[in-house]
Amino acid sequence: MKFLSLLSIICVISVQSHTPEDEGVKYANSCEVCKILAIELENRLDETGKTSEVLEIGYSVDDVKPKKKKSYKKSELRLVESLEGLCNRILEYNIHKERTDSTRFAKGMSQTFKTLHGLVDKGVKVDLGIPYDLWDKPSAEVVNMKAKCEYVLENYEEDIEDWYFKYQGDKSLKTFLCEDKVLQGQDASCLKEALPSLDDKSKGDTGNKNKEEL
Repeated sequence: MKFLSLLSIICVISVQSHTPEDEGVKYANSCEVCKILAIELENRLDETGKTSEVLEIGYSVDDVKPKKKKSYKKSELRLVESLEGLCNRILEYNIHKERTDSTRFAKGMSQTFKTLHGLVDKGVKVDLGIPYDLWDKPSAEVVNMKAKCEYVLENYEEDIEDWYFKYQGDKSLKTFLCEDKVLQGQDASCLKEALPSLDDKSKGDTGNKNKEEL
C-alpha cells in the first residue's frame, strides 16, 4: 500500500509539472511576496549588522579637516549592500506542495521530493516528465515570485528607506512595509502564518501551527 501511495504522488507531480496556473501552478500573491521579501531583507540586515565598523565620510582637499565618522550599522551603505541582489535569494526557495498556506514557499527540499529522491537512490525509475537534473531547479512559482519581489523593491524603495532610518527596531518590516503599505486594505493574514515547529511535525507538515517564523 505504501508503494502505491508513492506512485500516486508521482502521478500527481507528473501531471502538475510545468503546467499553467489553472492546472496546478499557483503563483505567489502580494502578501506572500512581500512577506518573504521582508524576511529576507531583515535576515540580510542581521548578517550585515554583525560588525562594529566605523565609516569615515566627507572630503577635504588638504586632508587637514577630520572626516566625519559614522557607524556602518546606521549607514546608507549597509542598506544598499543589503538590498543588492536581495531578490536572488528567493531562488533558494522551493515549493512544498504538502502545505497549503504561505509556508509552501520555504527553503530546503520538500517532503515530496525527498521521497522521490530516496526512490531514485534505491534504483526506482521515477518519471516526472522532466530530466532528473532539472528536478531541483527553481520552479515557475519561485521564478515568478523573484520577479514580483523586484517589482516591490522598485516601487517601495522610499518606504523601505523610511523604515530603515526611522522605524527599524520599533516596527517589523512585515508590519511597516507589507501590512501598512503594500497590502493596505488587502488580506494580510499570510503574514502571521509560520512554519511548523519540530514539536508539530508529528501532527503533519501542514504549515498552519508553529512557534517559529518562516
